[in-house]
Amino acid sequence: MFLRARQIFPVSSPSIEDGFVRLEGGRILEIGPWGECSNQSEAEDLGEVILMPGLVNAHCHLNYTDFVGAIPPTSSFTEWIRAIVDLKADVDDAAHQASWLRGAQQCLNHGITTLGNIETRRDLLPDLWLQTPLRMVSFLEIILFHPEGDVEQELKELQTWIREDTPPRVCAGLSPHAPYTTKCGLLGACAGFRDVPMAMHVGESTEENQMFREGSGTMFDMLARVGRNMDDCTGQSPLANVQRAGLLGERFVLVHGNYLDESDQQLISRADAHWVHCPRSHDYFGHQAFALDAVRNSEINLCLGTDSLATVRDTNAELDLFEEMRMFVQHHPQVTADACVDMVTQNAARALGLKEQVGTLESGKMADLITLPWNGKRGDVAEQIVAHQGEVTSVMINGEWVARDE
Repeated sequence: MFLRARQIFPVSSPSIEDGFVRLEGGRILEIGPWGECSNQSEAEDLGEVILMPGLVNAHCHLNYTDFVGAIPPTSSFTEWIRAIVDLKADVDDAAHQASWLRGAQQCLNHGITTLGNIETRRDLLPDLWLQTPLRMVSFLEIILFHPEGDVEQELKELQTWIREDTPPRVCAGLSPHAPYTTKCGLLGACAGFRDVPMAMHVGESTEENQMFREGSGTMFDMLARVGRNMDDCTGQSPLANVQRAGLLGERFVLVHGNYLDESDQQLISRADAHWVHCPRSHDYFGHQAFALDAVRNSEINLCLGTDSLATVRDTNAELDLFEEMRMFVQHHPQVTADACVDMVTQNAARALGLKEQVGTLESGKMADLITLPWNGKRGDVAEQIVAHQGEVTSVMINGEWVARDE
């Protein structure tokens, strides 16, 4: 396959005005200016579009898609937890699958071709995977904090499942949910999963911060009542158990981190771990300003994610990384458009362990491409990408068109 476009934005190199991409076997074979290509008669001219890598959504909860607008902004994070638990109690298998698939389609419509998704129902996953072309890292969520919870049995079952049930174009990872819903023994055992990507919500709320650093607050009281051992809530960071268990490393994806301090940031930096910020979710909860400068000064790999539609203010919202980028630059105008696009392409691909496959347009990488309208004006292509609204015009995964606007 041989494609021509008015603007090609490889991400890893400057944009190419009037360029081409040659594909073969689901991968990128060649890329360059139109004037330098051979056999020009073979090309499919895509017209006045920007051709770029598919977006990489580093953190998502597809199964909450149908909860959009279901929980108005709450007075506390703990109150939101109670609300989401109540909503999930009424979700049967069919509703879970419908919400998951609706979210997957929204991702495709908005140019997301690779997704890091938190999975709560691994029994339903094999069937769901077959119904979407998305390239995925499925993080299998683990919540286990009661004393009677059998860590060894839980992880043995996960190892067996990962070995037997993961299909092509999907990688299985683990997601010990959060420091407050896991225990130290579980985190230590998770560290034994070699070469498996790991994602975890850490330092998300003031209540979590208060629970660990002060041993008090609404989250502390709620979890103490249901039997969690609170001995680790003695003036430590929410990140302490994670670090102590040996989970921090280049395969670890820290999600949110809204209330981590400078010492936490240095631990993350030294471990070469990755950080996912979700702007719309951050805005929904009214968290303190995201510590962008500190994260960037620590040279931490920062990327963006959508989180879930249960944490957005717009009741008509969809899973859309362009919306996340626009909110991010609105709150952080010092960030260039190029840097913002990096956070939803090559940075996110690196966080998910897929930097050799996706995130940029380079020879040998997977042919996961999208196109956006080009307005015909000379100017900054990255700025037009960040400003894009609505669905993209076409989506290709593995060298095959999976969505096209004719």
